[in-house]
Amino acid sequence: MSTENSISTEEKILMAASKVFTQKGYAGTKTRDIAEEAGINLALLNYYFRSKEKLFQKVMLLKFRELFSEILPILTDEKTSLDDKIDKASDVYFKILSNNPTLPLFVISEIQKNSAGIHDGFPMEKVLKDSAIIRQISVQKPGSNPFHFLFNFLGMTVFPFVAKPLFMSFELMDEPAFRKFVEERRKLVPQWMKILLNSPTPTS
Repeated sequence: MSTENSISTEEKILMAASKVFTQKGYAGTKTRDIAEEAGINLALLNYYFRSKEKLFQKVMLLKFRELFSEILPILTDEKTSLDDKIDKASDVYFKILSNNPTLPLFVISEIQKNSAGIHDGFPMEKVLKDSAIIRQISVQKPGSNPFHFLFNFLGMTVFPFVAKPLFMSFELMDEPAFRKFVEERRKLVPQWMKILLNSPTPTS
């Protein structure tokens, strides 16, 4: 059985929608564009997904899970030390983002415009607020807000991929140079985060 025949119609639609939404954004995408990309007629697309909004919510949920589902089990693992969490999370996140460099920009830009359904489908706040990593940071750096650490980590890992088009447009880096830069950063980010965790907490 060929790979194409083994993929369900719904999966074809979601793959096509993911590609078109990423290229054009929600506002610039028409359901006809998605149907054409999936190689089906519009009536069949409407049979599976009644509206562009419902299809977009499904794609966004899948993208959100793609961006966070592998890293959350690491952050919430009760048995892994904080240092090991940093090493593992950095390694996994750079792998995900290297394979999907347009993913963070798409998720960030589109969730600002339309986040309906994301909170119910992926309640990250419930997972993180009382998670192992939050408690571990609070123990190691008492009196500091643990979310400073998480935002620093996200900034160090995600921002280079968000800024990649800027690097390229100004010819600051080509593709091989960017890949080398990312590989260097994958090793440096854990070192930087451990320095932050072990440094004295500044007073306001």
